[in-house]
Amino acid sequence: MISHLSEALKTLANSLEGNLVHDDLYKHLYATDASVYRRLPLAVAFPKNENDLKHLILFAGAHQVGLIPRTAGTSLAGQCVGDGIVVDVSKHFTEIISFDKVNKTVTVQPGVIRDELNRFLEPHGLFFGPNTSTSNRCMIGGMVGNNSSGTTSIQYGVTRDKVVQLKTLLSDGKEALFTEITPEEFSQKRKLKSREGDVYRSIFEELKNPESQKDIREHYPKPEIHRRNTGYALDALLDNSVFEASSSEHFNMCKLLAGSEGTLAFTTAITLKLDELPPANGVMVAAHFESIEACLEAVAPAMQHKLYACEMMDKVILDCTLNNREQQKNRFFIAGDPQAILMLEVRAETLDTARKAAIELIATLEASGLSYAYPTLEGSEIMQALELRKAGLGLLGNIVGDRKAVACIEDTAVALEDLVPYIKEFSALMAKFKQDAVYYAHAGAGELHLRPILNLKKADDVVLFRQITTAVAQLVKNYKGSMSGEHGDGIVRGEFVALMLGSANYERLKRIKNSFDPQHIFNPGKLVNSEPMDVHLRYTPDRDEPEIETLMDFSDTQGILRAAEQCNGSGDCRKMPEAGGTMCPSYRATRDEKDSTRGRANALREILTSSERRNSFNHKELKAVFDLCLSCKACASECPSNVDVATLKAEFEYQYKKENGSSLRTRAFAFNAYLNKFAAVLPGITNGLYKAKLSGKFIRKTLEVAPERSLPPLAKRTLRKRFKKLRAFNPKNPIKTVYLFADEFTNYLDAQIGEDAVILLQRLNYEVRIVTHAESGRSFISKGFLKYARKAAQKNIQTFKDLIDEEHPLIGIEPSAILGFRDEYIRLAKDVEAAKKLAKNTFTIDEFLNAEIKAERIKATSFTTESKKLKIHGHCHQKALSGIEHTFNILNLPVNFKPTIIPSGCCGMAGSFGYEIEHYDLSMQIGEQTLFPAVRKATGETLIVAPGTSCRHQIKDGTQREAVHPVTVLRNALV
Repeated sequence: MISHLSEALKTLANSLEGNLVHDDLYKHLYATDASVYRRLPLAVAFPKNENDLKHLILFAGAHQVGLIPRTAGTSLAGQCVGDGIVVDVSKHFTEIISFDKVNKTVTVQPGVIRDELNRFLEPHGLFFGPNTSTSNRCMIGGMVGNNSSGTTSIQYGVTRDKVVQLKTLLSDGKEALFTEITPEEFSQKRKLKSREGDVYRSIFEELKNPESQKDIREHYPKPEIHRRNTGYALDALLDNSVFEASSSEHFNMCKLLAGSEGTLAFTTAITLKLDELPPANGVMVAAHFESIEACLEAVAPAMQHKLYACEMMDKVILDCTLNNREQQKNRFFIAGDPQAILMLEVRAETLDTARKAAIELIATLEASGLSYAYPTLEGSEIMQALELRKAGLGLLGNIVGDRKAVACIEDTAVALEDLVPYIKEFSALMAKFKQDAVYYAHAGAGELHLRPILNLKKADDVVLFRQITTAVAQLVKNYKGSMSGEHGDGIVRGEFVALMLGSANYERLKRIKNSFDPQHIFNPGKLVNSEPMDVHLRYTPDRDEPEIETLMDFSDTQGILRAAEQCNGSGDCRKMPEAGGTMCPSYRATRDEKDSTRGRANALREILTSSERRNSFNHKELKAVFDLCLSCKACASECPSNVDVATLKAEFEYQYKKENGSSLRTRAFAFNAYLNKFAAVLPGITNGLYKAKLSGKFIRKTLEVAPERSLPPLAKRTLRKRFKKLRAFNPKNPIKTVYLFADEFTNYLDAQIGEDAVILLQRLNYEVRIVTHAESGRSFISKGFLKYARKAAQKNIQTFKDLIDEEHPLIGIEPSAILGFRDEYIRLAKDVEAAKKLAKNTFTIDEFLNAEIKAERIKATSFTTESKKLKIHGHCHQKALSGIEHTFNILNLPVNFKPTIIPSGCCGMAGSFGYEIEHYDLSMQIGEQTLFPAVRKATGETLIVAPGTSCRHQIKDGTQREAVHPVTVLRNALV
């Protein structure tokens, strides 16, 4: 049977214009989503058009294979996992098909990202309202499948309210268009001799009887709960002119398909009803509470006001953000140590009107006596607060160890009047199970994202997993609530649908499923005929944990395997350039799951867990997933779970090379400081060889460097040689003494920038010292030569540990070199405490200058009053481990300088990556996403500023513009 299917899959693959893969790597990549489940699929398909989908549907029917539709794969309930063919439409079904401004509708393919759609609509004054925490990467198809809602639902409703029309393929491969129809049209549909006719006949038979309608209304969640998504939405099909003659609404099957989790039909185009953009000015009141109960009691009085958001997060979520680099800046409004915060947003056409509405809201809250602080946020501050909250789901993955906040009861919704008694019973229930739950809520909609903290690697906790979910299901039923508010039933809640809706209604759901999909090929095992919630878990309970030895220290995550397991699948790494940030540059270029942070973490987890080889890193699949990682470190800060793939890659490269060796090119890049040391003896000859046509071509070919790439010239004199003269100009009575790290890139290639830095510091009255030290080890780290990197790190720690303190900081010019002291050195050092102490007083030169400006030790009077425009591109490591704001602030000091930050991600160079012949095209493609166009648009008088040596090289090769380091700008601006 297996060999027969394997041959059939090859035939299927040849019939598709898109791709179908069934190798081990892709099956592992698609075995999980953001849930606790894992099922190895038969294959993964990337259909290019509807014809491909028809082929897949006919194949599935002929071979009794399930089709699992998938967009961004951020499902928390396991909807996107299965043992059939995963059909990923996120790569090719990404078109906005049509837009009707007059009727306020838009038609899109299912792979259109929600935020991208709204960027398209914004100039027209319209938007698609439902707004999930994953909105910068989740796709409309997935939102329809789950009937998503998010923070805006109290004003704009849920996805089901917005779906006007669905173009679909039914289980026989035939097209069906579902839209609003009259009773007469419904009657005609019932007469069709086709699968579509079967569907309408089935719906009519199930819903026509008053007794059936009564049973549905009695057992379904309360209708005032607008986030209700348990089972198929039969209750939403009752109130129309087909089943209620007095109703003015027409029947629309889309109400049933929204929330059906891809189990009834395969959607190819979606028409949505749009809303006008909300009022332009908003004020958020972030009410602080000393207890969860007080917070929830405040919801009802707060909702008497016209709110555009009513969101809650608890202390557990807030505490997670304490150690997240990216979220630190978003905690500015936190007062004291609240147990919960209610984020209440009012909006109006003018800011004054919005402020008055906020004052009235605060008065209501004060009168309740429930909260203790009311910070008000405006403008970008609101987005910062919302980002803090949106990061919550991923941040929960930061809990070190195997105990995690588990998604199983996180989607319950009750009517607002039931919220307080429900949560009291819920809290008592959690206490019975000895659980400190995580409270994360769309409070204004009565939906609570409540998560028990469990270790699903332990059989006892798997038992608790079932017991807690069952008990909560019964509690929700008692309040006539919805077990799923917006995340769907999937695997985790599918088996509870019968309990929640009653056996008669559950049988109706099964018959309707059979009418749509008699062979059960569409996402089988979801919503009906579900398997038990505690099978197909991501981890085998009570397994023997693999012991993985590493050179780098991963004790902060209890080992490298758990570092990979921190990825919970939330998919933040799949956001595109327009969403901002840097993560993940290779995925943005290829839109291939294997090139995402999630894909790399999943592959590493899968292989380290299951490998039977002596060296469990020695797998070509891991080489494939790490190949396009640029080691930009964006994931170290932008991933809510801080999955640092650059560090994982460095360890992998080291382990893999132990078994497979390394190429001449890899060794040349890794040991470039040694090579440059010798080449710098006669730099003119070296540079001449680089520039000469024949020798330059030979060098590139020998080292497998892209022929289009320029080779960086050596400085005529190294920084160290220059400093022998420059140190004589140190001031006699300096503000303080600084140690300048003469990194290998500045010393040999960018010595003029080093000279500029020394002169700048001296002229600003700082004594500069350069001592004998080792190279940074950056090239060793990026190429996996970790023993050499550790040796360099240890030498530098020993050199500087007794020299550096608060009054004698260590500062560096090249971000990737100096920031290693604060990052990889901690993992490489033998003397970890010395490394940590040194890290506290090690800074980029931008950070140092910014701190001195804030301390008023550096003033604008030292610089020119000449006007100048500057555009800044930040180095990836700087953005991840430091902050581009330091560069912006120091360049903003001269009174008439006007710096702006280019909202660029990675430049695409990434050290040696952009030189390598097989990576050159991708490198330039990444540069073209944001950086190159922004540089080309800049006028000739505008200075392009980039702290990173690789970035400056990439800008020159990609745009023919010379970029300068910020210290050069400031040195030239001295008066």
